[in-house]
Amino acid sequence: MNVERWGWYSVAVNLVLIAINAGIAAASGSLAVEAEMVHNLVDLLTAIGVLVGLKLATRKSTDFPYGLYKLENVVTVVLAGMVFFTAYEIGRDALFAPARQATVDLWMLGGVVVAAVIPLVFSHFELRAGRAANSPALIADAREYRVHVFTTGIVFAALLAQWLDFPLDRVAALVIVVAIAKTGWDLLTDGMRVLLDASLDAETLLQIREVILAEPAVSELKWVIGRSAGRFRFVETEMTLRVHDLEKAEAVTQRIEAQIRRAVPHIERVLIHAEPMERTHLRYAIPLADAAGTVSEHLGEAPYFALLRVQAADGRIEEQQVIANPHRGEEKAKGIRVAEWLTAHKADVVLVRESLRGKGPVYVFGDAGVEVREVEAATLSEVVARL
Repeated sequence: MNVERWGWYSVAVNLVLIAINAGIAAASGSLAVEAEMVHNLVDLLTAIGVLVGLKLATRKSTDFPYGLYKLENVVTVVLAGMVFFTAYEIGRDALFAPARQATVDLWMLGGVVVAAVIPLVFSHFELRAGRAANSPALIADAREYRVHVFTTGIVFAALLAQWLDFPLDRVAALVIVVAIAKTGWDLLTDGMRVLLDASLDAETLLQIREVILAEPAVSELKWVIGRSAGRFRFVETEMTLRVHDLEKAEAVTQRIEAQIRRAVPHIERVLIHAEPMERTHLRYAIPLADAAGTVSEHLGEAPYFALLRVQAADGRIEEQQVIANPHRGEEKAKGIRVAEWLTAHKADVVLVRESLRGKGPVYVFGDAGVEVREVEAATLSEVVARL
């Protein structure tokens, strides 16, 4: 999405609003309309700032090898400063400027309505574009236009009251000050959170954790952190892997990175710290022909599986359970489905009576770092004795 184009659109919209409000302010002498015109003028300057920020944000150089992504957030903070300045100027005029009588005609009310409809429509599309591009500058600009809709409504009420000989010009200007100051505070806090490297939101981090833990080759996820810079996100994580082979470990981390990028939009960089698992315990999986403990001749056809948690040091069994095979009834690729199911159960070693060389399950087990061993034991008790 071309976010720079929206920066140009914002400049054009502000020019139109300035022209409308300047004409009404000159003809009516209304303080509220003048305040809204000043509001538009400040927004024009900030729209130009947004455009500059969008243009420079993705550039990288020797001095800034990670890019200038946070420039968009700097623009957001500057925008907040402009909003506070506008609120100050309007408030000062509303409280201390000499009293004056505003003149109101019907065409002025119509012009104010047009000045409210334009930012209302534009903010809808700009906000949608900003969220799609995850651009804080566009989102901040769209929110500011929403404030224009409200403040222009206040201007309309002030002019209408003046038309009915009930002056509310100063009150309307002060209400505009409060609305503008609230928007400025929201923009300032949002921008400063990113500039101070605040964490990604809890929902996004949880989503990333779920993606990582769904990878069978991951033995333990130690931590996940993330931050935003402009519209982009940076993620860093540390984990232990079941695989010890360097090439397989690299393939696993690349697969995890690709899955994170598919699940979470606008990821600029994923930094994965991976180390091999220290095996203090081993989890064995044995296919069973029946619940009594007869070892099955086939992996995919086995109605049950025994899962054993064994201490690596002395072979002592800490936990033993027998679970039903949920993929036995499948017509195709049941061996592969069972292999994927066992890796999801974090099996370290699969003991089988049949040879799986060259078959699909071997590749599934190999990618997940699961060892396959052939045994001659006929019963589970024999397997346990040999362990």
